[in-house]
Amino acid sequence: MSTTERKLAAVVEGILDSYAEQGNINHLDGSNLPSRAEIDQLLADLLAVVFPGFLGRDRVDELSSRYFVGERCARSLRTLEHVIGRALSTPCMRPPGDEENGERRVREAHDHALALLSGIPRIRELLATDVRAALEGDPAACNAPEVITSYPGVTAIAVHRIAHLLYTRGVPLIPRMMTELVHGRTGIDIHPGARIGSGFFIDHGTGVVIGETTQIGERVKLYQGVTLGALSVEVSEASRQQKRHPTLEDNVTVYAGATILGGDTIIGAGSVIGGNVWLTHSVPPGTTVMLDKPSLRFVSKERSA
Repeated sequence: MSTTERKLAAVVEGILDSYAEQGNINHLDGSNLPSRAEIDQLLADLLAVVFPGFLGRDRVDELSSRYFVGERCARSLRTLEHVIGRALSTPCMRPPGDEENGERRVREAHDHALALLSGIPRIRELLATDVRAALEGDPAACNAPEVITSYPGVTAIAVHRIAHLLYTRGVPLIPRMMTELVHGRTGIDIHPGARIGSGFFIDHGTGVVIGETTQIGERVKLYQGVTLGALSVEVSEASRQQKRHPTLEDNVTVYAGATILGGDTIIGAGSVIGGNVWLTHSVPPGTTVMLDKPSLRFVSKERSA
């Protein structure tokens, strides 16, 4: 054995030793988890069905739409069954003694997959209101094609509405993978558990964070850098079941950089939250919350020398 081979063998042994020592970041049970590439392609297929003719390379018209939708739905069904089945097989989701119950997981994965595809008309109904909200809320928006193909907020909410349906059905892993993929592309972090009403618009979007138990009413508008988050709590099973994130009622506008925290915090309908505001308590409907006007200080170069 050469010197290089011996060194490489030692490297391999060191890595294998780390597998034994740091077992919580291993997945060596012989069944691969869903890959990001699979979820990425799945989202591309689903979004192409949701927004036909806008996304993807295929030309879609009245004549070809039936064939296009049929092919994409069939492909998505098989992919969903595959990735959901593997997600359901992760140890944290299996009840004790269920390790070998693959047949049940296959049926469950099929039901989840079919439910998502059956839910696309309702998802499209909601997204139609989101696109209208963007057109009505941003004077720079020219038309629906521009909003659908170019606005990161519309992309993020479209993926969220897909992921949220799977989340509400208890599908593990896949909803988070979906929303984290779009988070990386848009800078908008929406947990799939957040409940978001119709006519939702995120303007610009970069840096927006919306936590798992957030509830958002209808016709709500957020600007960049808004955080709808939780107060710091000790993680426990009890805390996981609690409402940790705020509620925004209908027709609320939250401007750039505002932070709203806490599960008991309710922003009343029609309220306006100004930029850079920090809120940890509720405000009544129709309230405008803003910081006091800051004062500017000018120091000349002569004085500072």
